[in-house]
Amino acid sequence: MLSQNIIHVTDEDFADKVLNADGPVLVDFWAEWCGPCRMIAPALDELAEEFDGQITIAKMDVDSSPKTPQTFSVRGIPTLMVFQGGNVQGTKVGGATKGDLKNFIAQHV
Repeated sequence: MLSQNIIHVTDEDFADKVLNADGPVLVDFWAEWCGPCRMIAPALDELAEEFDGQITIAKMDVDSSPKTPQTFSVRGIPTLMVFQGGNVQGTKVGGATKGDLKNFIAQHV
């Protein structure tokens, strides 16, 4: 079950929901078959609540929306990118602990 605080983005609405967002947006590029992606999902759910109002957390399925990951040179998943003002502010690739994810997000809010 996904957190109420996590949004889903696609190639079609990425610019609207991420690039043109008012505040920072963390995008989790993931896929259903990716073990490390599934492992960090609960931590992202919790962090979406902890950082509610400070950063938006979005998930993008790289299988159903392949254009955007290609545009931002996503090579492996999970790849987490923080966008602000339409630009990438930070990137983290691979699995991580909740503490690692929290520190990564905290650097960008």
